[in-house]
Amino acid sequence: MQFESVNKLVEKSIRENWECPALSNYKGETLCYSDVARRIEKLHLVFEGCGLQEGDRVAISSRNQANWAVAFFAVLSYGAVPVPLLHEFKAANVHHLVNHCGAKILFADEIIWAGLDVAEMPDILMAIQVNSLHVLHCKEGDPEEVLAKMEAAYEAKFPQGVKPEDLNYYVDSSEQLAIINYTSGTSGFSKGVMIPYRALYSNVELARIAEPQMSNKDRVVSMLPSAHMYGLMYEVFYEFLVGAHVTFLTRVPSPKIILDAMAEIKPTLIVAVPLIIEKVFKSKVKPVIDGSKAIQILLKLPLLDKIVLNKVAKQLRAAFGGEFEEIIIGGAALNKDVDTFFRRMNFRYTVGYGMTECAPIIGYVHWNKAKLFSCGKLAPNLEIKIDSADPANVPGEILIKGANVFQGYYNNPEATATSFTADGWFRTGDMGVIDADGYIYIKGRNKCMLLGPSGQNIYPEEIEGVINNVKYVVDSLVIDDNGVMTALVYPDYKAAERAGMDKAALEEFLTAEIAEASKDLPNYSRAKKIELLEEDFERTPKKSIKRYLYQRTQA
Repeated sequence: MQFESVNKLVEKSIRENWECPALSNYKGETLCYSDVARRIEKLHLVFEGCGLQEGDRVAISSRNQANWAVAFFAVLSYGAVPVPLLHEFKAANVHHLVNHCGAKILFADEIIWAGLDVAEMPDILMAIQVNSLHVLHCKEGDPEEVLAKMEAAYEAKFPQGVKPEDLNYYVDSSEQLAIINYTSGTSGFSKGVMIPYRALYSNVELARIAEPQMSNKDRVVSMLPSAHMYGLMYEVFYEFLVGAHVTFLTRVPSPKIILDAMAEIKPTLIVAVPLIIEKVFKSKVKPVIDGSKAIQILLKLPLLDKIVLNKVAKQLRAAFGGEFEEIIIGGAALNKDVDTFFRRMNFRYTVGYGMTECAPIIGYVHWNKAKLFSCGKLAPNLEIKIDSADPANVPGEILIKGANVFQGYYNNPEATATSFTADGWFRTGDMGVIDADGYIYIKGRNKCMLLGPSGQNIYPEEIEGVINNVKYVVDSLVIDDNGVMTALVYPDYKAAERAGMDKAALEEFLTAEIAEASKDLPNYSRAKKIELLEEDFERTPKKSIKRYLYQRTQA
């Protein structure tokens, strides 16, 4: 891999796309690349004024918005290390992580700042509100005075305003630390993933291969958390480098809000997690099929099924704006029934594979080369190994080496040591196989794997995929409850109530339907008991269930 300075790529894009729209808040302001450049220069002066040095950490805790990206690029291009914190983190977590990474400056939106106590973060020199970029707190000096000095310094440095030729961003190197990204996964505590510039650049190389057509004519709706590497890299970072226009939803992305935004903006690339796609499938496609006997019959007839599928695909494409090259789905496994139906109607989507520790991509192929149930082929600049005697047929842990792989966990040498083999392979914790053509198939998480009564390896994700297709099931989680395979189910109580079922009737219905749906599974992989939850599962920002919260100690 021939490395280029990432910050110089940012600088180049701003110069070349000076008058093009860069960042928008949905139903709010739009910043051109020139506007972003001016705000970055002002923030650089603020950083300089409070003594921020190369390599110092700057935490960013905010909901998605245009100024989130401004803050991120300002920190990176100054030579400091941005530390994105998921806005769902509680105040105590924010305090802890700000202190853990040793952040000197904190960007926070007005809602998050209202819940924080600056006394709990003694090393913070300054806090800046993301919404307005106003200084909220200074360890030394009055915030208003600091802001006035910055404005005066800006006017003195750029009396004619900032011009493209004025930009001169920090020159980074391949092994230099670029980002510390704290995970918030399904298995517990947050760890600070140290991502070097080579990992960012390698992911950019993959994006250039995957979407070579992208330019300053393209539009993207950012609906994933920018503080998560998946959303950051492929809804913001790469788009910014090619001069595309990114619109942030700025609020919780419900299916209605997402589809309204898609219809208005007509994005040319869509990046999503399975839950979003599955919700659209359940709300837009499944009712049409389930509600018509004629359609069900036509789908079973050769040639006629193609007519129906083409019509459904056209309507679904229109629901997403109608102009996208492909939908890239990642962050978790896609439901197999949804995957099968989408593949059958030749819909323009692909399922990728990645982790925060790989910034994030491990596997991808373009939609027209994708295989059913696969998550693509290995990304450039990487090596892969399946820890199995028969990697094509017997699942083993997926091991990765290469440019995308992180440097380790910040201030956590124990976790770093256990994440790598003695010869330097990163242990993903995912179990999978790889076929003769190089396509990767994930079977489940190593930590989630359960043992059957005769020592069989059971992947609960596969069982959950079956259960989630049952009517009235919103989501499920399969656990080992003291030796009993148990399905925790969050049902659609309102839909069941409209059908005349109370909770007891619903439980009886689901028990029977889940048993019927599971009949093709091996006996040891069938849930022996179901429990209905009153509320939805607690989730990560990628909308995966926080599995560790629901595990039960075995007797």
